[in-house]
Amino acid sequence: MNIKTIFNILAAMLVITGLSMIIPAIIAWGYGESDLSGHLKSLLICIILGTPVWLITRKSKSLNSKDGFAIVTLAWILIAFAGALPFYFSGSIPNITDAWFESMSGVTTTGASILGDINTLPHLANGIESLPHGVLFWRSFIQWIGGMGIIVFTIAILPLLGVGGVQLFKAEVPGPVADKIRPRVKETAKILWMVYVGLTLIQTILLGMSGMPWFDAVCHSFTTMPTGGFSTQNASIAAYDNPVIHYIIIIFMFLAGVNFALHFKALTGNLRGYFKDTEFITYSCIVLFVTLFIFLNISSSSFNWTHANFLDSLFQSVSILSTTGFGSADYELWPFFSQYVILILMFVGGMGGSTGGGMKVSRVILLLKYAATETRRMLHSRAIIKIRIGDRFIGDDVIRNTLGFFLFYILIFAVTTLILTTLNLDFQTSIGAAASAIGNIGPGFGAFGPTDSYATLHPIGKWMLTFCMLLGRLEIFTIMVLFSRTFWR
Repeated sequence: MNIKTIFNILAAMLVITGLSMIIPAIIAWGYGESDLSGHLKSLLICIILGTPVWLITRKSKSLNSKDGFAIVTLAWILIAFAGALPFYFSGSIPNITDAWFESMSGVTTTGASILGDINTLPHLANGIESLPHGVLFWRSFIQWIGGMGIIVFTIAILPLLGVGGVQLFKAEVPGPVADKIRPRVKETAKILWMVYVGLTLIQTILLGMSGMPWFDAVCHSFTTMPTGGFSTQNASIAAYDNPVIHYIIIIFMFLAGVNFALHFKALTGNLRGYFKDTEFITYSCIVLFVTLFIFLNISSSSFNWTHANFLDSLFQSVSILSTTGFGSADYELWPFFSQYVILILMFVGGMGGSTGGGMKVSRVILLLKYAATETRRMLHSRAIIKIRIGDRFIGDDVIRNTLGFFLFYILIFAVTTLILTTLNLDFQTSIGAAASAIGNIGPGFGAFGPTDSYATLHPIGKWMLTFCMLLGRLEIFTIMVLFSRTFWR
């Protein structure tokens, strides 16, 4: 591996992350709050550590595929470490394990939080709402950066990473196949970020005009588009008793779970691209049918056929499927059928090429088609049957990759659940936490439901879940390949 190149890129990312801390520092100064020194300390640490390394290694440019995998994984760990510094030095999260958990949850856009428990964080009498504005903004900002990917972000704004960008892009972009919009990766990254920034800006304006405080509007837009789910309120979106706000967030959560390549095509005038895409049609149908099933279930059980129930059904369906994790209602109070449907959605996730987590709708479609094809082959053993999604025939290499991903995903989920049960957690809580972490969702079930926090989780459990968050965000193989002996030969 090219160690100098790896250190050069990682150092550049650390410096950029440090410079971005100027924004929450200005916010802290503007509000006259005590977290200003924490942001400044964090900023200095990142720049002091990163600048000399970047200068020493700046002449190194070569990059290969192995370097790409190493850089992607190490970058997320490094940025999560840097992201934890403002939490720790500001005193908002004085425990390093909790600060690390909150930061990794942020940059992986998981949205699981340790904030909200007064018993473990007595200085935050009102939970999240007790945090200074600078820290609240930083929580949202790290999710926004993590949404489209720190790697793609760096390629888009840092010309020195133009060489070898393809390896990084393929390793980071979510989904079974990295769908390049332009031949040059740097151009692709810029286009993706133009769409991403544009949608974030539009949502901010709409939320502000709908009555949400402008600071909250910015923070919630920063956590909607990356499907992150961090909120400035303990009650999440349920704190805003305004259906218009809920519908705006539903629309943008839905858009965030869609392949961003389709958004770009739509902006260039190809709106039909949405409706010609099999994955988009499936994604939309899942939202419609799940919303209908949950609405019928919760309304019939309570004999309460109201718009509020429909809105909660739609909101939570989109929130969990897109892996955003915002809450408008406590789904643990719903009938068991609806809770089970929510659990299934946690495994499905958004579309490939979106900022969502989970296995991705495209993989689920492929797995179902593969199962159906194998059944047909048993009846017609000599027939050559190709698997097709839409107009595209799927190659055997993609099928093998998807099957391997599925087996790894289920295995990691099962092992994580098993280990959590050894930490004196009940089965429901363990299943929910494991599914939520690897799917980058946030809320789970039981002790870590939509109205709870992860503050009471044992430190071992917190470190393990952060590893699962990283695995889920980088689609497992990017990290697992580093544990292969072949990689180090």
